[in-house]
Amino acid sequence: MSDSEELADIRRRKREELERRLEGGDADVDDTSDVTTAPTTPQQIESADDLAEFVATHDVVLVDFYADWCGPCKMLEPTVEQVARETAAAVAKVDIDALQGLATQYQVRGVPTLLLFAGGEPAERVVGVRDYGTLASLVADYAG
Repeated sequence: MSDSEELADIRRRKREELERRLEGGDADVDDTSDVTTAPTTPQQIESADDLAEFVATHDVVLVDFYADWCGPCKMLEPTVEQVARETAAAVAKVDIDALQGLATQYQVRGVPTLLLFAGGEPAERVVGVRDYGTLASLVADYAG
């Protein structure tokens, strides 16, 4: 199964789950917020499937491709944590050394590289260290 087919399958399953919860009456409108509410801390991604599911689950996702040996990545880390805490984006972290195939798939050629996904699709790419205001503004552009 290709990555795009897999992502479409995850989206379909998630949509069906939400529809079942709403039709079954076991969830009121506010009860579905756990599905779309972004975590307030960055989430470590362990595999390509993990990233696909994370992106399919959240409307706006900021993915931080980093390496432990990267000085600028370490400088960016508190800013990425603040974005997770204070914006509507779900934040994911991808270690490019552990997940080289994923870094290659998204054409990450230098770190830190941030990819913003909106509606399950890559929307923006930022390479290098940026301040909180810049990243929060970018998220706000895509968050409904």
